[in-house]
Amino acid sequence: MTSLTPDYAHYFWQGEKTRLRPWRVEDAGLRFIASLDSPTVALHEDGIALPTSVDLQQQWLEKVSGLKEDKIIRLAMENLAGVTVGWVTLHSQDQKNGTFGFGVAVYRDYRGQGYAVDAVRVLLKYGFREQRYQKCNSMCFHTNTASIRMHQKLGFMEEGRIRRTCFHNGEYLDDVLFGMTCEEFDDLMKP
Repeated sequence: MTSLTPDYAHYFWQGEKTRLRPWRVEDAGLRFIASLDSPTVALHEDGIALPTSVDLQQQWLEKVSGLKEDKIIRLAMENLAGVTVGWVTLHSQDQKNGTFGFGVAVYRDYRGQGYAVDAVRVLLKYGFREQRYQKCNSMCFHTNTASIRMHQKLGFMEEGRIRRTCFHNGEYLDDVLFGMTCEEFDDLMKP
């Protein structure tokens, strides 16, 4: 007889601290609560987002399976206790040039515990070792010190800055550009 208890010991989409899964319609309430964190939403939406509701979040989740909808892979991030702690996306996939990007957010109550680094490492493994991409490009605002630290911990190289790309809260923000090649990732993953 087969056990119905999940065994994640060899599950690709699990890191040391997080497990990635598709969004579920039941996540609508959590996504609505997260939308009330305007400073965090502004970092991902390039400014203040319009108001949303649980119903609007539910409608969005009904359309997005978390898989390859509109060439963006959208996944919820759980800690190993099964608590949803944030989300990740794999986007900007360019098969011709072999590049991709990612997005990540950890909900305010779960920050500072290494969840973002762990989940992004899983996405990088997928991009480099399963999709054969040769480079990951990423960016964040110069004021997002947590994201800059995360990129550094992951081993990304800072490649430049684009000045005054976004206007938010009365000031112009610069984009800090980061990159990692598949060879750099492989070197970092060696024991």
